[in-house]
Amino acid sequence: MNNRNLAIAGIIVALLAGLGGGYWIAGMRHAADTPVESGSGNREVMFYRNPMNPEITSPVPAKDQMGMDYIPVYADAEPAQRTPLFYRNPMNPEITSPMPAKDHMGMDYVPVYADEADSGPAGTVSIDPVTVQKIGVRTVQASRRDLARDINTVGRIVYDEQRIARLHPKTQGWIEELRIGTTGQTIGRDEILLAIYSPQLVSSQQEYLLALKNYETLSASPFEDVRRGAAELVETSLERLRLLDVPQHQLEMLERERKVMKLLHIHSPVAGVVVNVGAREGQYVTPETELFMVADLSTVWALVDIFEDESPWVSVGDRADMRVIAVPGRSFEGRLTYIYPYAESKTRSIKARLEFDNPDRLLKPDMFADVTIHASAREGVIAVPGEAIIRSGLREQVFIAQGGGRFEPRPVEVGLSGGGYTEIRSGLQPGDEVVVSAQFLIDSESKLREAVRKMQEQGDD
Repeated sequence: MNNRNLAIAGIIVALLAGLGGGYWIAGMRHAADTPVESGSGNREVMFYRNPMNPEITSPVPAKDQMGMDYIPVYADAEPAQRTPLFYRNPMNPEITSPMPAKDHMGMDYVPVYADEADSGPAGTVSIDPVTVQKIGVRTVQASRRDLARDINTVGRIVYDEQRIARLHPKTQGWIEELRIGTTGQTIGRDEILLAIYSPQLVSSQQEYLLALKNYETLSASPFEDVRRGAAELVETSLERLRLLDVPQHQLEMLERERKVMKLLHIHSPVAGVVVNVGAREGQYVTPETELFMVADLSTVWALVDIFEDESPWVSVGDRADMRVIAVPGRSFEGRLTYIYPYAESKTRSIKARLEFDNPDRLLKPDMFADVTIHASAREGVIAVPGEAIIRSGLREQVFIAQGGGRFEPRPVEVGLSGGGYTEIRSGLQPGDEVVVSAQFLIDSESKLREAVRKMQEQGDD
């Protein structure tokens, strides 16, 4: 008797549970099928679609096997059911089927609809707005802007070649007195460096004194040609002494005292630092002997290497900042003055020359320095963020958002890059909406669509 009562009670519980479940399912379907009031701001949901396989739907909210929410499909979004043209193998777009199928891995073929197969240029992609939001597609407008770039490189300080003087005697002789005998000494312009004895200089002085005496004798001649010839002889002999670098003060002394001087001075033509001393006292020298090398360090050069991809940015006149370890906390300003017309074969770089003022003589040749070149800005160019450009093989392209989830691939010709932006020389106009994130996902789908279209065109032929 007890067992019979228990069985009857179990049947009653099962009936009540089934009745309750039926009411719950009916309520859910009624809630999904019942349009909401227009004043609520919500749209009527027709059904829910599997995000990975649009052929799988559900009348109520659900999740797929990966835990992703089914996508709601609204009545105003799809007023009519679309019919696929064919179904495409998800791993090989060249394999299609006129009806739903599965590949060898059990993956469902992807339906291809008429508005997807022939919608705009080859590779144009149509993506559901909900999916666009889920994959994080962002766009920016192509616009005109000024592009600028700073080029950081390493330089080496060298002498200003235009401020180096190499002193050679104009005649043969012996150095009798050496007044500057060590390198590194600072000398002034026209300072006496040494005294030389030269038989040629002695004979040239004698010729000049004879010419002076002859002119004084013939200056009172009644014949103009005689007077003029005597004066020309004086001027010729004096010019010979000047060409032999006899200083002006010794020429004046020679004319005043009328006495041949054994030693004649050689003066520095520039102010600077003695870099090299090439002769010593008592040494016999010729015009081939380099007596001194003097460098003016009031300005110095810095030689830097610029890589090939940076070379389009730099131009003569660009401003530069330089820092050296020997002078911490200080920056030196200069200008780019020359770009060498060849590239270094080993480093594949181009050498450039910068000039810096050095009034305090803090910059010394052969110092290494960190140099920043502020390249001239490219003004008013059409530019987009660098991440928007997809580089594949020999071409670059971007994706243009056409609205309504449509994205069109657009080949572009790129220019210089700077500040996170890249110049677009052709292919875009200001105001074009360019995709800057998730474009590689769109590009993958675009390539599949383009491959299918080409396959269909070949089949039609």
